[in-house]
Amino acid sequence: MNTSSSVDPQLQQARDFLAANPDIHTIEVYLCDYNGLLRGKLIPRDNLEKVFKGNLKLPTTALSMDIWGRDLEEIVFATGDADGLCLPVPGSLQRIPWRSGSAQMQITMADMDGRDDDGDPRNILKNIAEQYSEKGLRPVVAVEMEFFLLKSELNADGSPQHSSVEADGSASLGGQPYHLDSMQEQRELLDELRSACEALDLPTDTFVKEAAPSQYEINLNHLPDPVAAADAAFLLKRVIREVCRKHGYIASFMAKPFGEEAGNGMHVHFSCLDNDDNNIFSDGGDKGSEALSQAIAGMATTMKDCMAIFAPNLNSYRRFQAGCHAPTSPCWGYENRTVALRVPAGDADARRIEHRIGGADCNPYLLLSAILAGALKGMNETLNADAPIEGDAYSQVEPSLPQFWPESLSLFEQSTFIPETFGKTFHHRFGLCKRQELNEFHSRVTQLEYSAYLKCI
Repeated sequence: MNTSSSVDPQLQQARDFLAANPDIHTIEVYLCDYNGLLRGKLIPRDNLEKVFKGNLKLPTTALSMDIWGRDLEEIVFATGDADGLCLPVPGSLQRIPWRSGSAQMQITMADMDGRDDDGDPRNILKNIAEQYSEKGLRPVVAVEMEFFLLKSELNADGSPQHSSVEADGSASLGGQPYHLDSMQEQRELLDELRSACEALDLPTDTFVKEAAPSQYEINLNHLPDPVAAADAAFLLKRVIREVCRKHGYIASFMAKPFGEEAGNGMHVHFSCLDNDDNNIFSDGGDKGSEALSQAIAGMATTMKDCMAIFAPNLNSYRRFQAGCHAPTSPCWGYENRTVALRVPAGDADARRIEHRIGGADCNPYLLLSAILAGALKGMNETLNADAPIEGDAYSQVEPSLPQFWPESLSLFEQSTFIPETFGKTFHHRFGLCKRQELNEFHSRVTQLEYSAYLKCI
């Protein structure tokens, strides 16, 4: 006779959830693909137990579809488009605050024997976090998420419209960063966003009006578990997008929706604790420890290899312009927002690094994997950081990070660091995915080209 004590704890939690929520009729199960998009299924409540018993499957190629949802034919034929098991992420089964009668649950990919799929972004980060654990270390991570709040109606040419406009309909002159009155204009939406985050136990901190018109930022609190931090960032994007849609807006994490305005970043704050909860980046003073310098050196050394992760799309590279607070070289400094790696001022026990390269369009699992793997390389190899930059880094350091997507992809494909730390499966498939996207853009003639060349050449 079965009793609840003999049932798998996760399965019992699912049963308890359904019993406590009799109105739930649909569960949205999803995983994170290489582009940071949700791929999954809608399942009826009666099928939820099957997921916990290992009966939910998806093709493993669902992870590597391009931005338009197209398969990579080479991978499809090489693998026979085989299925993988979709395993529940513990604790992710929750009611959806913005949709009645629905719940959601995150899943990860495994092989048919239940072993982690080594191409799943979440599993990649999990593996890197375990390398820290083996050394008696725990990364502490916080993510800052920028986005544009745009009108749902697009212009005739498909370009977006600001939600913050002047009386004549033009975009507001200046974004009014940190301006509380500007925040009040969207107070109802922002309040619902915060309520949704609270209902889903998301560790949100501050909501901020950002530099561009219609641009906002939501910060997450520091978490001593990088996988949980990435889970939170991934879910936060979903919450923002869904709540804004409910209010009749588009929430866009596109890196640079407007050429003349600031872009969307996803900055990461990172420190590291030992087994005694001491911050290994602190030496008790203002400068930080040797471990801090080594972590900075490792991240700087691997930055070029990882640019295809930090800036994964054609549009991503429009962020990297002097004066736009998107760094163009792998430099660092104390309390300096013109560098790639900023060490904020403050209490010595909270000494940390702010990684300022990633765009809001990147995959949070891959972003944190690249940051942590680079830092670990620096500490393992006792690398030494260059001298910190004081003042304007753009005027002192020549741009050396890839400024265009093709160069970034070539560095990624030629990298030895990526397959060593992320695995050969990811290295191969992510490269193919991004090449397929780049080739599609290369095959299209833009309106600007017609305007420039059609009649006058």
